[in-house]
Amino acid sequence: MRRIFTCVIAVLLALPWIGTAGAAEYKVTWKLASTQSMDHPYMVGAQKFADLMKERTNGRIQTKLYPSNQLGKGEREMTEGIQQGAIDLLVTSTGPLGGFSPSINILDFPFLFRDFKHVDLVMDGPIGQKLLDDFSKANIKALAFWENGFRNLTNSKGPVVKVGDAKGLKIRTMENKVHLAAWKAAGLNPTPMAWGEVFTALQQKVIDGQENPIAVFYSAKLWDAGQKYFSLSQHVYSPSPFLMSPKAFNALPKADQEICVKTAREVAKFQRKINRDGEEAKLQDMAKKGVTVTRDVDKESFRKAMAPVYGEFSAQFSKAEIEKIMNAK
Repeated sequence: MRRIFTCVIAVLLALPWIGTAGAAEYKVTWKLASTQSMDHPYMVGAQKFADLMKERTNGRIQTKLYPSNQLGKGEREMTEGIQQGAIDLLVTSTGPLGGFSPSINILDFPFLFRDFKHVDLVMDGPIGQKLLDDFSKANIKALAFWENGFRNLTNSKGPVVKVGDAKGLKIRTMENKVHLAAWKAAGLNPTPMAWGEVFTALQQKVIDGQENPIAVFYSAKLWDAGQKYFSLSQHVYSPSPFLMSPKAFNALPKADQEICVKTAREVAKFQRKINRDGEEAKLQDMAKKGVTVTRDVDKESFRKAMAPVYGEFSAQFSKAEIEKIMNAK
């Protein structure tokens, strides 16, 4: 009888779903989505994340990349996919995210950040962590802040040095209340539009311009859509939350959850660096392709024109909250 009992125990421990050894044998393939193409810093970072996760989990976790809206028509739809568990990972702009986690909209105020050093101080500190944690209320696991970069105004009409030069331009913006209000205050005609529709809309002259970081303009080759004038306005810094489905995250053993979070934050620093390091080369190449790059933009004229949005959204964001970010050192 004792021999039979010993044999039964041995068989049970050998089963793949029993014991710690079996837990290490699971395998999963995640779907990682983005609106951007494979040469954009989003997807360069995504590939780095995929490689590190595979290496650090001995192949237990693999990640398939889906760039260029392959898993949805736009960022809102793909964020909903994260909530539902249809998409495992998403790197996205903050554009539609206020509809999921309202506190994130505080980062969309114009001229909130001084420079990249200021950005990193806030994003990697307690303020940034609180904003990431808030996503849990919307059934979203926010792992880290990657980046899109400082946004700039482009158009097909002519150079823009000061805000008055852009008056009346019909430009595409993200689906973001703060951005829309800022551009209206500056005298432009902002039109929210999904990113996948922008190139055609520019080609067909439905809109005059758009605003985006250098890497987005460059990877989309918007000069081929008639965007010949690029103004380095740097009016808003655009972070890119790296989001995960709680369904996928909670399915992991605790050790692999820790690896996932650590890797996402490590890659955030890598992704931001390659984005920033590549900007000057992109600007120079754009000039060679016929784009007029205006560097000496009168940012103060934009700052003054957009200032009313701070009061407009004071009911949602207190002056103290905003100043805490602006004065961070």
